[in-house]
Amino acid sequence: MATGKQPQQYMVDINNSVFTVEQQNYLTGFVSGVLQGRSLPYLGQDAEKRFTDDPEEAVETVYGTPLDELCREELIKHAQNGLDCYPTMLLNAESNSFPTAEDSFRYKFHGLFHVSPAQDSFMLRCRIAGGALSSSQLRGLARMAELYGPGHADLTTRANVQIREIEPKNCPAILDELCDLGLTSQGSGADNVRNITASPTTGFDPDELIDVLPYAKAMHHYILRNRDLYGLPRKFNIAYDSGGRISACADTNDIAFYAVRTMNGEVAFRLQLCGITGHKQFATDAGILLTPSQTIPVAAAILRVFIENGDRTNRKKARLKYLVDDWGIPRLLQETERKLTFPLTFTPVESCKVPNPKTKHGHLGIHAQSDGKNYIGVLTPVGRLSCRQMTDLASIADRYGRGEIRLTVWQNLLIPGIPDENVEAAAAAIIAAGLDYRPASITGGIIACTGSRGCKYAAADTKGNAVELGRLLSEKFQLDQPINIHLTGCNHSCAQHYIGDIGLMGVPVKNAAGETVDGYNIVLGGGVDDTQAIAREVWKAVAFTDIPALLEKLLSHYLSNRVENESFIRFTNRQPLESLIALHS
Repeated sequence: MATGKQPQQYMVDINNSVFTVEQQNYLTGFVSGVLQGRSLPYLGQDAEKRFTDDPEEAVETVYGTPLDELCREELIKHAQNGLDCYPTMLLNAESNSFPTAEDSFRYKFHGLFHVSPAQDSFMLRCRIAGGALSSSQLRGLARMAELYGPGHADLTTRANVQIREIEPKNCPAILDELCDLGLTSQGSGADNVRNITASPTTGFDPDELIDVLPYAKAMHHYILRNRDLYGLPRKFNIAYDSGGRISACADTNDIAFYAVRTMNGEVAFRLQLCGITGHKQFATDAGILLTPSQTIPVAAAILRVFIENGDRTNRKKARLKYLVDDWGIPRLLQETERKLTFPLTFTPVESCKVPNPKTKHGHLGIHAQSDGKNYIGVLTPVGRLSCRQMTDLASIADRYGRGEIRLTVWQNLLIPGIPDENVEAAAAAIIAAGLDYRPASITGGIIACTGSRGCKYAAADTKGNAVELGRLLSEKFQLDQPINIHLTGCNHSCAQHYIGDIGLMGVPVKNAAGETVDGYNIVLGGGVDDTQAIAREVWKAVAFTDIPALLEKLLSHYLSNRVENESFIRFTNRQPLESLIALHS
């Protein structure tokens, strides 16, 4: 406790200075107040979040988790928010130096990933709300990939763009140029809300119920402007489905808003929660029906509940799924409702009309729009585009369309707004650019993650293997129904192998000579939306060199034994597992 003598001691020091009498009196009062404040009762919390008046019992926490229980990544975030590492990035750029391990994690908050040892460089991941790009933005991205990257860019399964092989010295410059284009990469990595996806044909889809792009963009801008949304327990995905023709794989997201029409004719959104296909789980209908304008505050509230209650001690248990596993959906909704001004009303699925089925491979080919014009879906093999192709596509969109590009979750793109009289010329220009638009039952549905050429986690060269596999199978088969083949390099499942008709997950395999070669575990019978299914694992640790012949045998078995025009997913899912396993003998 402060004593009467202590202020006098400070007065001696003050009087020996050049302060005026008025200043001396002010400082004496200030110091006295500080010292008296030390005698106020202490208030803190212990490790069990109980309040205490004893400082020795108090524990510093992050949303109630004591610091000594936080995982490594949480400690990094606690020491410095990733958004605040930009000055360090500038210093590293001056010397062309790579960041420390801690700052490498923080760089991800700016969308920059040090992908060593696969590549000793950075990868830039953008944020492109709803996958909607202007032709000038696509042209600008091509320029950036040429100037700072490898001369190409990759389209992702979140309707996004990645540029690789960026040197440390160019990190600030590429972020600046991205902003100059009206784009950003903020929060596209680490424990943040990732790119907001939406139905790629929204706004011009003849079958859609509502244009969801305004809501995807509003969600995007809300996230950018709220700092507390940077530093979640783990990453978080949000998607909007317009009820249109092309799937956005919304049911693989933490929050999925599905447009539906109620029995009385109103358009609303069903709320689905906790899709995470790497863990073999689709989003579950939460029993809640929302007006379009309610979707953003509901997402904002759910995010805050997750921030405050998600696990920060174990990265493997830190996704929203695990909080809901502990609580159940009713409690999550109860906690969410506490943060809203309106109630969440339970509305059974039966009160809504059954959504129209999706058009498989509707992301390819020439299709009519709701406004009388057309869009052309362009096949971009495993999502890779050269800078020349990017600029060519931008020019096609300007000359024949409306200067817009739509990216899809199928690693391809659409060019919308093409009048009937321009369709033939636009299609010819796509072919001249070295690309294609014509539906292809096999290559049109091949998706591949970055693979071992650019990711330290991948056990196989997924992009290289995918191109070769597509070529070999296309030479053997002309299927009358499209199939999807997904190749992912590891169990993170960035290419979502569990939702493919055929899914391959990379694993190391020993060949006859004892050498480690690319291999895969193979799953069959996955799908999304109206064909929703988690694929079954059928074969394990198959060397890639054996896979083309195995899949030839599988497709021949399908064509010979299917019922009429039975789809591949229905065929494989009605087959006994033993009969499928026996094909690889």
